[in-house]
Amino acid sequence: MELPLDEEDGTFTNISLADDSAEHLSRILPSTVERAHSTMMNADMDAVEAENQVELEEKTRLINQVLELQHTLEDLSARVDAVKEENLKLKSENQVLGQYIENLMSASSVFQTTDTKSKRK
Repeated sequence: MELPLDEEDGTFTNISLADDSAEHLSRILPSTVERAHSTMMNADMDAVEAENQVELEEKTRLINQVLELQHTLEDLSARVDAVKEENLKLKSENQVLGQYIENLMSASSVFQTTDTKSKRK
C-alpha cells in the first residue's frame, strides 16, 4: 500500500501489510493527514490572501479615481468662479460704456430729437 507523496522529501511512503503495519500506519498516517490538512489550509489562506489582494487593489483604484474626480471638480469649480468674475467685470464695463455713449449722444446736436411737425407749420 502506498501513501500520498511526502511533501517534504518528495518520496512515497511504503507500508508493509505485516502485523506491525497497524502500528507503523498509526505513526505515519496522522503526520500525513496533518500535512495534507496544513497544505489545504495554506491553499485556502493563499486563496483568501489573493482575494483580499484583488479587493485591496480594487479599493485603491476606486479611491484614486474618486480623488482624481475631486481634483477635476475643484478645477471646474475654480474655472466657473473665474468665468463668473469675468462676466461681472464685463457687465460693469458694458454699463460704463453704455452710460458714456448715452452722455455723448445727449451732448451732440446730431442726436438731438427734432420735432419735424412743428418746423413745417
